[in-house]
Amino acid sequence: MSNFVDYTRINCKAGHGGGGSAHLRREKYIPKGGPDGGNGGRGGNIIMRGNENEWTLLPLRYTRHVTAGRGKNGQKSQLTGADGEDVYITVPLGTIAKNEEGEIIGEILEDGQEIILFKGGKGGMGNEFFKTSTNQTPRYAQPGEPGEEGMVIFELKVLADVGLVGFPNAGKSTLLASISAAKPKIADYAFTTLTPNLGIVEYRNYKSFVMADIPGIIEGAAEGKGLGHRFLRHIERNSILLFLIPADSEDHFQEFKILENELKEYNPELIDKDFILSISKADLLDDELKKEIAAEFPENRQPLFFSAVSQEGLMELKDAIWKKLHG
Repeated sequence: MSNFVDYTRINCKAGHGGGGSAHLRREKYIPKGGPDGGNGGRGGNIIMRGNENEWTLLPLRYTRHVTAGRGKNGQKSQLTGADGEDVYITVPLGTIAKNEEGEIIGEILEDGQEIILFKGGKGGMGNEFFKTSTNQTPRYAQPGEPGEEGMVIFELKVLADVGLVGFPNAGKSTLLASISAAKPKIADYAFTTLTPNLGIVEYRNYKSFVMADIPGIIEGAAEGKGLGHRFLRHIERNSILLFLIPADSEDHFQEFKILENELKEYNPELIDKDFILSISKADLLDDELKKEIAAEFPENRQPLFFSAVSQEGLMELKDAIWKKLHG
């Protein structure tokens, strides 16, 4: 399936280094103890860290600026200041970080992998560092250096978690448009969708998953009719399948069996994928008609009813999808 590139930008500023101390040791019985100023701590780094439990970059879209901690100044008695606090930006595996010029800074491939995007500034040296045989009492220290800063662009090539399967005009594009930011073309004729449209669907507690609106299937697609293999290849790459049967279908269960058979003819392994069976356009139905349609299906194939237009059943549908993906 064509990859969908999820991306976001964040302004980053690593921490400023702490300044060195120019302290001179002065104690009761040591009036001329000499310099004992410690070095400043380094500024905090901006670090990208991989997390296998993250799926999209959606949580980062609410973050525009990231600033790491400043290093602490050096102290007397040659005490080095504490380093500034590092800031970690958690990303899914497969995320690429680029600078403003489009050059790749690094790519996250493993869970827990870390890449420093912007380094904190070095801490300044204290006056004790500058003591020499000819300059035994330096009264100056080095200031800390500023940290690196700039814009970082995160990119993630996403394969869909959920593939929408149905005949043309089953309501796949309408569903995708209603629960994600995708803007698929929608019209009242067959094969509006010629290439997959993908959208990131927001779920509870800032979670998300990727849904693909795949070109409509027709009977005989396995033999190459219509979009044929171009369409069926896309379905192989989805984690789970969501079958959409429109409420105004003449025979709901038969339509599902045709779709199921086309997938089986093309690749029997597709039938082993987890799937959810749904009836779209449920705003056209009353409770009595829903019962009649549900009765067409066996107990282990009971469909969910939803309407992308009226929003009916959409949260229940998302719950079912999430449970399949992470159950």
